[in-house]
Order: sequence, then C-alpha cells, then structure tokens
Amino acid sequence: MKAMLMRQPGGPEVLTELDLPTPELQGPRDLLVRLHAAGVNPVDTKIRSRGPLLPETLTAVLGCDGAGVVEAVAESVTRFKPGDAVWYCHGGLGGAHGNYAEYAVVDETIAQPKPESLSFVEAAAAPLVLITAWEALHDRARIQANQTLLIHAGAGGVGHVAIQLARLAGARVATTVGGAGKASFVHGLGAEFAIDYRSEDVVGAIADWTGGRGVDVCFDTVGPEVFARSIEAMATYGDLVTILDPGPVSLKEARNRNLRISLELMLTPQLKGLPDALAHQGDILRRCGELFDAGELRIEIAGTYPLDRAADAHRRLETGGMQGKLVLTMPGLD
Repeated sequence: MKAMLMRQPGGPEVLTELDLPTPELQGPRDLLVRLHAAGVNPVDTKIRSRGPLLPETLTAVLGCDGAGVVEAVAESVTRFKPGDAVWYCHGGLGGAHGNYAEYAVVDETIAQPKPESLSFVEAAAAPLVLITAWEALHDRARIQANQTLLIHAGAGGVGHVAIQLARLAGARVATTVGGAGKASFVHGLGAEFAIDYRSEDVVGAIADWTGGRGVDVCFDTVGPEVFARSIEAMATYGDLVTILDPGPVSLKEARNRNLRISLELMLTPQLKGLPDALAHQGDILRRCGELFDAGELRIEIAGTYPLDRAADAHRRLETGGMQGKLVLTMPGLD
C-alpha cells in the first residue's frame, strides 16, 4: 500500500511516500479499513517536527483521523461488515499505525458508522476536532444553557465546531477571529459576537458584551499568551479550558476569581491505553454523526491534497490562519 512515512523528525520534507505492507488484522475485533481520506491536524505537524509521541518508535505514519470502507473483519466483530463506511480517530502517534496510508486497522469499538450526510473527505476532517471540542465544553467546562462563552480562534478547526456545539447546548458564544471574512463565517455558525483580535482589545470587548461580568466559560485553542490574557475576561467562578500547555503564568488573578482551570488532550486515551475513555470518544462521534445527519452540525473544508502531497498540506497548516480543516485523499478515491 502507499503510505507517507517519516523516518526522523524535521520539516515537511521528511514525509516520504513509500510502499508498505498492508496491515493485517491482529485483535479479535479488528477492522481492516481501506481509507478514502485522512484528516490533517496540528498534532501531526508537531509529531513530524519533534518526534513520535510513542517513545519506542522513531519512524511513523502520521494521521489520527480516518474515513473509509471496511474491507475485512476479525472473527469477533459484530458491529461492522465488509462494505460498511466508517470514520474514527485513532493511530498516528508513532509506528506504522497512522492514517496517511491506503489502509489502516482499527478496533470496532473505536470506529463509528460514517454519517450518511458527509462525504469521506468531510468525515475524515472531523473526528479529532469534534472530540476535542466536545470534551472541552461538556466534560471539562460542563457548559449549560444560557451561559456566556468565549472561544478563541473560532474559524479554526477546533474553534468552528466548538461554536456549533456550544450553540446546540444553548450557550451564547463570543469568539475571536482575524478579519471581516472570518467574522462573517463564525456568525454563520451561530456565534453572537465576533472580536477581531488584530484590531480590538479582547478583554475590553468581552467586558462590554457581558456588562462587565466576564464570560462563564473560555475555551483557549491558541496558547500561553492568550490563556494568560483570558483570565481577565472571566467571570468569578468561571471555567477556563485550554488544549495547549499554558506555560509559566501567574494564577493570582485566576485564584482571586476562583476559576476552575482544565487541560484538554483528546489523545490521552490512546497514550494511556484507556478502553473506557476510547469508548466514550466513540460515543461522542456517534452523537455528532446524528447531529450531522440532522443538519445541525457542519464541518468546513479548507482544502484537500492527494496523499503524496502531505508535505504541502503540512506547509499550508503551519502558515496559520486556517479556516476549517485540511484533508488528504487516497489515490483513485474521493
């Protein structure tokens, strides 16, 4: 099978197309999936530049997100049969078990039926960002109807699905964007208030929007400087969630406001081998699939690249300012 392999950390050029053996079924509940598309996520570029997250490996096929058709099943599989379309988030952290390839093996408890309303490209773009946003908002922040919520980088991969999930939960959403075009985009997703971080004071704008109270929930998808500044935009007893390492930061004001601070890493179940948590993430995808098919959720595709141009996809992602997601497509498939 064709696959994109990194043999050592480095720039996008370390991604090399090779012919690798098609993976074989190992466990009793395994599925062999012929991939149609694979999502490209920031974690892929970080692993490529820094090295695999699984320390025992030096080379890796990247890609956590996949969508395709089941080609073969192991003896104990009950949920799927050959020919079924599936989507999932699994693999891509080290070794040959990523989705930048024509085939992948995944346990049936992790895969979910692909939403009928989504193409394979759309389905491959969605799992990691959906699970990240869902866990951050529902599991970490415990959002409730009528709460005010600030989502940073609302036009990005995680941000644009977080806006939609927050609105579906009944929250009022403010978000930061870079430019009028992205402001229009996030309003179309349900954001009530868009703040251009390049020309506006975010903390001041949030104070005006909330009558000086601050937001009940803030979801940081950007990093340390934004995380630190967000403390000043929070209401007392609020929830501040970040998907990145906040770095060294004074928490004095966070303590004065009695904030609950949470870290979100949706890769933890894979890294720690937690079957119950993996099953929970599968259930998140199932529920999101229902929302897609009900017309209540959408995924934005920023662009597609053929598998052998994975390096170009990484270069595009690393330039920043992405609206939506990038996806790799497999040879001869959509």
